[in-house]
Amino acid sequence: MSNNYQILNGSWLKVIAMVTMAIDHAASYLPVLHQWPELCRLMHTVGRVAFPVFAFLLVEGFIHTHDRRKYGRNLLVFALVSQAPWALAHLNSKFWLHGNVGFTLLLGFLTLYLWEYMKENWMRQTLALITVFLAAYVLKVDYNIGGVGLILLLYVLREQKVLKLFLGTCIIARRYIPGVAAGFALLALYNGKRGFITGSFGKYFFYAFYPLHLLLLYLLRTYWLTT
Repeated sequence: MSNNYQILNGSWLKVIAMVTMAIDHAASYLPVLHQWPELCRLMHTVGRVAFPVFAFLLVEGFIHTHDRRKYGRNLLVFALVSQAPWALAHLNSKFWLHGNVGFTLLLGFLTLYLWEYMKENWMRQTLALITVFLAAYVLKVDYNIGGVGLILLLYVLREQKVLKLFLGTCIIARRYIPGVAAGFALLALYNGKRGFITGSFGKYFFYAFYPLHLLLLYLLRTYWLTT
């Protein structure tokens, strides 16, 4: 039976992650906001809620999916489709060589898959995980090795709510620590239910929101820079 404080289902976590991510990216990519640095700092703090929630939802998806290969394939398509909007939003060609957060989630999924698949052979398991972490470093994915490691941590410590909050915050928090900690705190409110986002449309809208909102921010930024 759920505790009284566990009031958030998976759908609400998805909505919170999408909204806070969009707030963070708006502060980064919209020049009109840069004249208010304190506001931007607040928006970035709010935005740091998003990644812990996305990482947690990936772990939940890995645990409950009926077809892990299809899940991994969807993550690969999501990462590839998102790369162009990610680079355009930065207005910097070097970001074509930096992996967007979709690649972080994809490598996190691969880490969990290898962790389970090779659990009977710790040496192979260790070498496989090192390879994935090196890929995260070489691809310069968003949140880098720490982001991929966080996903593994959330999986291994999925029953340790306080410990994963503390260690997770330590792993990925560089700045805006209150926002990161708030993201982990939200996970304690999860009640284990799927919620109101159901069916193919809801599932694929969740994937599509990331590249679409980046493309919208790129268009808005281009408009302000050329007027």
